[in-house]
Amino acid sequence: MSTDAIRGALARVVDPEIRRPITELDMVGDVTLVDGAAHVDLRLTIVGCPAADRIEADVRAATLSVAGVDAVDVAVGVMTPSERQALVERLRGKRTMAFGPDSLTRILAITSGKGGVGKSTLTANLAVALAQSGLRVGLVDADVHGYSIPGILGVDDVPTRVGDLMMPPSKHGVHVVSIGMLVEGNRAVSWRGPMLHRTLQQFLTDVWWGDLDVLLIDMPPGTGDVAISLGQLLPHAEVVVVTTPQRAAADVAERSAEVARQTGQRVVGVVENMAGLVQPDGSVLELFGSGGGAEAAARLDVDLLASVPLSMALREDGDAGSPVVVTHPDDPAAQAIAALAQRLRGGRGLAGRALPFSTP
Repeated sequence: MSTDAIRGALARVVDPEIRRPITELDMVGDVTLVDGAAHVDLRLTIVGCPAADRIEADVRAATLSVAGVDAVDVAVGVMTPSERQALVERLRGKRTMAFGPDSLTRILAITSGKGGVGKSTLTANLAVALAQSGLRVGLVDADVHGYSIPGILGVDDVPTRVGDLMMPPSKHGVHVVSIGMLVEGNRAVSWRGPMLHRTLQQFLTDVWWGDLDVLLIDMPPGTGDVAISLGQLLPHAEVVVVTTPQRAAADVAERSAEVARQTGQRVVGVVENMAGLVQPDGSVLELFGSGGGAEAAARLDVDLLASVPLSMALREDGDAGSPVVVTHPDDPAAQAIAALAQRLRGGRGLAGRALPFSTP
């Protein structure tokens, strides 16, 4: 037996934020073994790493799993600035910058023509439902002025900075970033176009997302600066339009779809939220009317992807920071969102893409 067996075991320990083996990230220094007692030098990425205890515990467990190791001493230290910079450069080199057209990550922008249609609640639950289906999911809260995703998902953590990269926190299997994580309390954000554009750009390029299957973007309502910026940064994104059954809301929702099409994005469908509320006797109370989603989909020549009913559980769970698809999966709204996730699932593959080699 040699230290190579211990290093092999440590290769199975994954940094929970960067989601790479710690050996690949050069977080393991010297490893020695004398008379059954192992010593491992562990170098964390930053001082005060929020995942330090978990990583150290995983290192101990992995080392002790090696036959012949009876005890382990883990010396926890921190990378030097030069080591950390080298790590940042390697991470930057592995990722697709700004999720370009050649990226295998599917981009879904969830938009609406007006506020108050439940777009953010729907987006948060859809992200969790996609993660529950086995996909690797990221979520950008691009509604800078009306950020609400952290509260709906119950995310209390803030991104960890490693050099000039941000590691997004994760909740319910979804990696999330929001301006709400970077301001104190319930502070208002009063920014104009250039700052909004720069923020969205940083969320796409300065956050370590890793290898995602799908990235959802919770868009602000309307057709303003962020919608235009997203069209410039991600013209290949697919757009899902959210509306209520009310015809006035559906009319406004169509405008957000038209702006997306003007920037080259593809509108994949309409989701009707806040549909009828089922009563104890089985009847349906249509508080916000009916038919608006279907009409909007028909005029945009796309599918009506889902009709999500009004739900007390959906609202209460969102206020409590616990998605309804997790807390009450049998609720009609949760089931409708889960079905929507299955319908949208996929879109990741090599069909139609140029492969990175050529024949002689």
